[in-house]
Amino acid sequence: MILNLNDQIIQVKGKIRQKNKLESQLQDYYSELSEIENTINRLNTQLMEEKADVRKLEGFHIANFFSTITGKKYEKLDKENREVLAVQLQLEEAEKTREEVANSILNVQNRLGEVGNSEELYQELLSKKEHLIKESHYRYADELYRLSEKEGDIQAYLKEFNEAIQAGQYAEQSLHNAEESLSSASNWGTLDMFGGGMISAAIKHSRMDDASDYIHIAQSRMRDFQKELLDIDEMIPVDTDMPGLLKFADFFFDGLIVDWMVQGKINDSIDQVGDQLIQVRRILAKLNTENTYLQNQLANLYEEKIQLIESFR
Repeated sequence: MILNLNDQIIQVKGKIRQKNKLESQLQDYYSELSEIENTINRLNTQLMEEKADVRKLEGFHIANFFSTITGKKYEKLDKENREVLAVQLQLEEAEKTREEVANSILNVQNRLGEVGNSEELYQELLSKKEHLIKESHYRYADELYRLSEKEGDIQAYLKEFNEAIQAGQYAEQSLHNAEESLSSASNWGTLDMFGGGMISAAIKHSRMDDASDYIHIAQSRMRDFQKELLDIDEMIPVDTDMPGLLKFADFFFDGLIVDWMVQGKINDSIDQVGDQLIQVRRILAKLNTENTYLQNQLANLYEEKIQLIESFR
């Protein structure tokens, strides 16, 4: 009976930890949603202002007439159009992010509903077990209870570490994909600089489109990684700026996308993505080391528990 209760307590303790983690994630998602809403409002205002500048340049009046004669008007109009495009692309990216965060909030809320009563169930099981221990003549009952409690904690930790490691591996792969696309674009861009012509320019832009998609995926997966690390950081310090990692794509969408023809900006983006890969891999290495340590602890604890049970006469 006691062993059966121990198993139930282990499962419930895991659900309690899961509930705490989900509540922490939900709060973080709400903060992120508020921030992205502010960003969207700012970009919408900026977009209206940029479009107004374009309309002003397109209108006909004396100042525009003399600007057109000198050729400055069309240079300025081209610059304004590119600025409109840049803001539109940033706005589209922000709106996609808002939708993803809103969907994540719904998902976390649904998962919270499944573990909502875990604390009450835990207290009920503890009361049952306390009653059995008091009535039991088994002299090792208290020690078995202590080992089972510790076993439940380690199993819950391992579950969280495994989820964080999986999220980190997804982020690492998407960053690797972005790095490869950017490197390919850089290579074709170098060829274009040496007279590669329209074909090399078209391929470079195609690779940049791929990189843009991969960077969005990477940002989404790094958001998942960051959420999984919220509780992990309380167990082992990951020593990293996850908010900074989460927003690294701002550089890409704010600068590079305005002028894909600038070879130096492509190379800057490769460096940016490379820095994120180093950070993610460093965190993963630390998580894997701790995961191995916990697995060894669990194995030793299991052996200790078996010996205690076998010693019962």
